[in-house]
Amino acid sequence: MTRSTDDLNAELLARHPYRNAVRAGRPDTIVLVGEHRVPIGGTHVAMIAGPCAVEGRETLLETAHALSGMGVQMLRGGAFKPRTSPHSFQGLGEEGLQLLAEAREATGMAIVTEVLTPEDVPLVARYADVLQVGTRNMANYRLLEALGAQDKPVLLKRGMAATIEELLCAAEYVLAGGNPNVILCERGIRSFEPMVRNAFDLNVIPLLDQLTHLPVIVDPSHAAGRADLVHAVTMGAVAAGAHGFIIEAHENPLAAIVDGSQTLDMEAMQRLITGVDAIAAATGRQLDRTIRTVAA
Repeated sequence: MTRSTDDLNAELLARHPYRNAVRAGRPDTIVLVGEHRVPIGGTHVAMIAGPCAVEGRETLLETAHALSGMGVQMLRGGAFKPRTSPHSFQGLGEEGLQLLAEAREATGMAIVTEVLTPEDVPLVARYADVLQVGTRNMANYRLLEALGAQDKPVLLKRGMAATIEELLCAAEYVLAGGNPNVILCERGIRSFEPMVRNAFDLNVIPLLDQLTHLPVIVDPSHAAGRADLVHAVTMGAVAAGAHGFIIEAHENPLAAIVDGSQTLDMEAMQRLITGVDAIAAATGRQLDRTIRTVAA
């Protein structure tokens, strides 16, 4: 008996290493974030911005209000910080999560923050709207499984030396666990060049659009490691098709406890938003600048 092409394709898909993440004719996934259901994916270009680390109440709220006034819908900020040195600032923990929740209450912004261990997933999910997996944890499969077992969106950063297939297989752990809300993030990979923090791979954005239906955003701050390069990297990424960006922004970058050299001040952030608005329009998309509800 001759098997149909559909049967053969279904069998091949069932054996695919990232069978839930692979494009395979699927339409773009649009991940809806938070109470206001902010869209990431499709024709939307989403903005996430805020300090690298939650440092204290006053600084966080000042930054959140300034960003919200520009139309930024999602606030980033690390309550738990995985640092190279154990002597570096490690974050405020649950206190930081509580401050992020206060900022959400004050501004309406959704909260994006990192989770480090499977044991911390319930705690972080109690406060956050998006749970971020940092580059060091992309291959922490127990963490990915725990994130797949809950329903908050997951922002998955590419590992600092990960291939594209490894990134997509990491996403597969979350998807296979039952959570369809995965956002991929290209943030550059480690290279031999010391003048920038990472080698930002622009090829990845259109390539991932071919390989997967999941939305892809970029992290120009960690890609460049220099505030003066963030604008250009962001423009290039959005022109290449990125569905959004996550930027480090602070009221006073010189006073930032973590990563001040790659952090934008509010004036630079406003210029970046103006530029992205033009690029998005030129490529037939829209930069979402106001909080609005999107139907499922």
